[in-house]
Amino acid sequence: MTGKNVAAKATELLRLHREPGLLRVVNVWDVISAKVVADTEGTTALATASHSIAASRGYEDGENIPVGEMIEEVARIVAATELPVSADLEAGYGNAAETVRRAIGVGAVGANIEDQLKPLTEAAGQVEAIMKAAAEEGVPDFVLNARTDAFLKAGDRDPAEVLADAVQRGKAFLEAGAPVVFVPGVLSEEQISTLSEAFGPQRLTVIGLPGLPSQERLVELGVARISYGPLTQRVALTALAELTESVRDGGGIPEGTRPLN
Repeated sequence: MTGKNVAAKATELLRLHREPGLLRVVNVWDVISAKVVADTEGTTALATASHSIAASRGYEDGENIPVGEMIEEVARIVAATELPVSADLEAGYGNAAETVRRAIGVGAVGANIEDQLKPLTEAAGQVEAIMKAAAEEGVPDFVLNARTDAFLKAGDRDPAEVLADAVQRGKAFLEAGAPVVFVPGVLSEEQISTLSEAFGPQRLTVIGLPGLPSQERLVELGVARISYGPLTQRVALTALAELTESVRDGGGIPEGTRPLN
């Protein structure tokens, strides 16, 4: 059974999703990125980005990283902060409930798990199994951010059908015990409104892709959380690439660079 401290952090993370307002989560991928984000005033929780962790270890995205390496990095990030940490665990690496159990074992108190558009009964059953495993580990308030890939895998489907599919899947995941549903994609204000109304206030989470409505509007629409996935690492890598270009051209370290490591 997991210690009381982990259970308490899960309860706090759930509270952060439930209270009015928008939980803003800047995703991290290693210890130093976790420390920089955690030490920034106003940060209340951390979330890992599986794509970024895989990239930093030399793997392509899409469950190519061994699950043990992913859990190892999550463990290091958890140990680097007192804040609650949610782990992006892709689709669960073949056994989502067991992978979540392992993540809880190293102190994670939430997780993203993709549905990969599996048959709905199977996907909802996976959600139920995850929440059962979390309860068995002594973390009943585990914040499963149940992700549907309806928009990401939409292809050329009718947008109305895609939205209806996301609504159906999200409601099924909530009924199966997930506290929140993650619908990544470039969503319009109307689509977000439909999803939020279908799920209820403080049940929808989104990714901060360019083109998304403002944070202020997301609050008005009842969205629980915004995160940024691999985009945060891309921002850091863009700064590195721009520095490299500057050095190549005779420049150097930009003014205002802070000693954050």
